[in-house]
Amino acid sequence: MAEHHYDVVVIGAGPAGEGAAMNATKHGKRVAIIEDKPAVGGNCTHWGTIPSKALRHSVKQIITFNTNQMFRDIGEPRWFSFPRVLQNAQKVIDKQVKLRTQFYSRNRVDLINGRAFFLDKNRLEVRGARTAEVLNFKQAIIATGSRPYMPPDVNFRHRRIYNSDTILNLSHTPRTLIIYGAGVIGSEYASIFAGLGVKVDLINPGSRLLSFLDDEISDALSYHLRNTGVLVRHNEEYESVDGDDHGVVLSLKSGKKIRADAFLWCNGRAGNTDNLGLENLELEPNSRGQLQVDEHYRTAVPNIYAAGDVIGWPSLASAAYDQGRSASSDVVQDDYFRFVSDVPTGIYTIPEISSVGPTERELTEKKVPYDVGQAFFKDLARAQITGEKVGMLKILFHRETREILGIHCFGDQAAEIVHIGQAIMNQEGEANSLNYFINTTFNYPTMAEAYRVAALNGLNRIFE
Repeated sequence: MAEHHYDVVVIGAGPAGEGAAMNATKHGKRVAIIEDKPAVGGNCTHWGTIPSKALRHSVKQIITFNTNQMFRDIGEPRWFSFPRVLQNAQKVIDKQVKLRTQFYSRNRVDLINGRAFFLDKNRLEVRGARTAEVLNFKQAIIATGSRPYMPPDVNFRHRRIYNSDTILNLSHTPRTLIIYGAGVIGSEYASIFAGLGVKVDLINPGSRLLSFLDDEISDALSYHLRNTGVLVRHNEEYESVDGDDHGVVLSLKSGKKIRADAFLWCNGRAGNTDNLGLENLELEPNSRGQLQVDEHYRTAVPNIYAAGDVIGWPSLASAAYDQGRSASSDVVQDDYFRFVSDVPTGIYTIPEISSVGPTERELTEKKVPYDVGQAFFKDLARAQITGEKVGMLKILFHRETREILGIHCFGDQAAEIVHIGQAIMNQEGEANSLNYFINTTFNYPTMAEAYRVAALNGLNRIFE
């Protein structure tokens, strides 16, 4: 059995693993990264972020074509099947895999295919390859990601029952679809399938959609989903999910029964920590398979770190990359370590949503004297030109100091727009101020101009 020696071994070649490996190798460490899938990129590239967002973009283009009067003058509305739309996503995935594979070879990181199994706190075995190998290491970073949680009483082997990974194998377009779970993933897929003309029932175990969002934006999402034909059912829990040759019947604890051509489970995720040999490190994941880390991303074993979805919140690709890089920064003791806590949300429903900072509800509960500046996209010249008039930007600011406290955006390009506000919020002292947007000239017409409009709207609310 071959043995190799490394400074740092990273397990998992998704965003967190990539961030960790790249930072370590650039600081002169000998690095290996272990990936049990045939290609790098992790869940983000192959089953999560990239395919779902590429799908969304294609569907949004279809909606634009089918609803724009200018296009109606040159042809009839077009219908596209789910597999046809998925072809575009596959092209993006292939490009991402090629790019990320080059990162490892160019930076001399050894990419090893197989499954990692810890023998002790300084050795692991790579299994599943043609020949077993033992890697000796000084530090290891676990970045194995997560997978859809699948309750044992739902038969996911049935050809009409899917989770958020296997839905990408859907070979037809169902006429009707039940989505169980109205979190970020469930809401995004509700938008995608509704945009393809599928009749969607969205089952929400909670009392409102995405309750962590600003209340106005959560309400707006509910309205626009319903406006596209999605039937949202709140405060419902499943009793059973039964598939047959013709469809799926969802029985709810409330006594209701719903039938559809297909069923998509989008309720929760579990960390990929099984079969890693963690018992040999005396590390025990929580009930969701996630690892506990300290403020430096160290597990209970000081030389074993963890980052990304496998540690839980916020389970975003953007945060995972930074968490991996920060874990590696602690290993190499560079100047860039930070505990990742300032994370903007980016939700790719149609229209999309993004926010950073507390909501109005949270500020009210803390008795912070805030005020609001609003800009509605329907009033912006750029939105009128593009036809993307749905949405708004909301700036929450301290009414006495004018410090910006939160940015909440709903509509076209929301995930891009939010970063302008985030940049100002992160300035120190008086530089974080509503005055920046009042006294700065923005290109016209742009969506970014919403900041000037919202800031002036907020200024008009202030009185002595």
